[in-house]
Amino acid sequence: MFPIGDDNTSRRTLPVVTYALIALNILFFFIELSGGDAFIETWAFVPSRFLANPGGDFITIFTSMFMHGGWLHIGGNMLYLWIFGDNVEDRFGHFRYLVFYLFCGIAATFAQLAFSLDSSIPNLGASGAIAGVLGAYVLLFPQRQVTVILGYGITRMPALIVIGLWFVLQLFSGIGSIAATTDTGGVAYMAHIGGFIFGVALAFILRGSRVA
Repeated sequence: MFPIGDDNTSRRTLPVVTYALIALNILFFFIELSGGDAFIETWAFVPSRFLANPGGDFITIFTSMFMHGGWLHIGGNMLYLWIFGDNVEDRFGHFRYLVFYLFCGIAATFAQLAFSLDSSIPNLGASGAIAGVLGAYVLLFPQRQVTVILGYGITRMPALIVIGLWFVLQLFSGIGSIAATTDTGGVAYMAHIGGFIFGVALAFILRGSRVA
């Protein structure tokens, strides 16, 4: 089940922040490609290095949010941000949406850190922040129809089912990653889980303060 679009008929504003975040992620990815492994080592978030020098490594909490491990990684993340980010931005307003996005990314990073304190593997990607956006979307628009590829066909399903199944997959995968005896890298499932839960909680607070 792969989402490819949603219902935007009720959107009232142009999602300039979402578009800017997508553009910034793409720009940063091309810089990352040209910089190679040295760029990744410098600007990605490395848990053990951060704990050894939090002040000196603080900036990587933010720079790592705009880095990706490959074309499929950035392509999938930007598709999800494009589908789900615009409606959340429309509900929160541009500035509060940007703050929301960044805070979800920070929460996701520290959620992953809590389960990988000794890891020297670079953490990178917008997935945690986007997981927060998904959390906000499912809280604010649980019945909004999302267009998905299901098997060999295309159908529409409520966001609660689409995003709910995504979260269940992350949850079980995260439990599996905790049970693993070795830290070999891969998908940062705990960042997804942490970003999603934080996004739901923060969206619950913010949703009542938006003037229609």
